[in-house]
Amino acid sequence: MMKACRSCGSSDLHLFLSLGEVPLADGLLSRDELETPERRYPLDVALCSDCALVQILETVPPEVLFCQDYPYYSSFSDVLLRHTETNATRLMESRKLDSSSLVVELASNDGYMLQYFLRDGIPVLGIDPAEGPARAAETKGVTTLQTFFGCSLAEQLRQEGRAADVIIANNVLAHVADPNGFVEGIRILLKDEGVAVIEVPYLRDLIEHCEFDTIYHEHLCYFSVTALSRLFRRHDMSLNHVEQYPIHGGSLRLFVTKQTAPRDSVKRLLQEEQQAEMASARFYEDFASRVMTIKSRLTDVVQELTQRGKRLAAYGAAAKGATLLNYVGIGRERIDFVADRNVHKQGRFMPGVRIPIVDPTVILEQMPDYLLLLAWNFRDEIISQQQTYHQRGGQFIVPIPTLEIV
Repeated sequence: MMKACRSCGSSDLHLFLSLGEVPLADGLLSRDELETPERRYPLDVALCSDCALVQILETVPPEVLFCQDYPYYSSFSDVLLRHTETNATRLMESRKLDSSSLVVELASNDGYMLQYFLRDGIPVLGIDPAEGPARAAETKGVTTLQTFFGCSLAEQLRQEGRAADVIIANNVLAHVADPNGFVEGIRILLKDEGVAVIEVPYLRDLIEHCEFDTIYHEHLCYFSVTALSRLFRRHDMSLNHVEQYPIHGGSLRLFVTKQTAPRDSVKRLLQEEQQAEMASARFYEDFASRVMTIKSRLTDVVQELTQRGKRLAAYGAAAKGATLLNYVGIGRERIDFVADRNVHKQGRFMPGVRIPIVDPTVILEQMPDYLLLLAWNFRDEIISQQQTYHQRGGQFIVPIPTLEIV
């Protein structure tokens, strides 16, 4: 249990949400594991009153979370691929990257983004500890170091002459138990005129849209611009530009360099966060009650539908789905199956609730009356893919940010 802030070391931590003891959200089970009790960990969330970082208080060893049998493969989302290809194209043009450049991605997963640089002849290096995704990246030609990133690796690569013109870190900073070591590693590896482009889910969207299901043990930190700016400054780095995107329920794309030249985008968001009092406990004080409201409403809807004889399934064996199902308490007695396009998840079972994960073709074969969208952040993509199901009378339950049936 953390007693000091992961970023600034302060002991002034204000607990504002507890989701109880839950299994690891990405700890999908094999059939052989169904008879074995799962280990559960407390999921408590606190604000550091000194640096404004929101964080969970339990640290599960990263080797347990991300190394063997890690089931998340980025390339199974068409929306995410389009998002990252656009990002890569802009970076190639704006940074004038060529065959003499080097793009390094931290937590490069299955090569979903670096493949676009490689396609245009730009040298790349991926770094990711997860065996399966790293192997998948190599099959695409993306050279990948299967390891964790930190200062020592950054020093080694720098000494080997592999300093980076661009460092990409999408949805990984939140996974890091030591954000200072991670950011210092970025500073070491980045060329003096280089840029680090980092994407993180935005804390303000999480709180205002009640996206509590994005809280799980893999996500150790939840970032405001205020907390990020202070973190980078601590390592002589500057957050100079911020862009906001709707992906993953609301995300920030950060542009960080060794030169201090903040644009209006940074100043505006810092001012908005100050006005909203995001660095104080006041901003978070009613969050837990709103989470309880979502739990109550979803429980009532699922219970009413099943009492009426309606059959329910779910879509998206995402980590956020595991948090939602376990916190709300919806299991196999209510949900027949969870469909997911990721072949590495099919044939396994959701942690805690042990609902089987199947290929999406099962949806039309069994035609449940309702699909609970666990991966609600990709609702438009999923609904579009399931048009036939919808046309045949199937309906979708969208739990967050406001419960609705479409």
